[in-house]
Amino acid sequence: MDTWQQIALLLIGGLIAFLFFPGVKRMLEASENAPKDWPGVLVPLALVIGFVLLLIALV
Repeated sequence: MDTWQQIALLLIGGLIAFLFFPGVKRMLEASENAPKDWPGVLVPLALVIGFVLLLIALV
């Protein structure tokens, strides 16, 4: 890749990071105040792990 292409990619990446920063900052602040829903994550994960173990045991 040529040097000018690398510089262009760097500038585009910097512009994207600059444009997305306010939204990401607002989203992180909102997620700190959001209710935690660990059972909503752990129950499906446990079901998938159990199903995989069942399939392994049947082989």
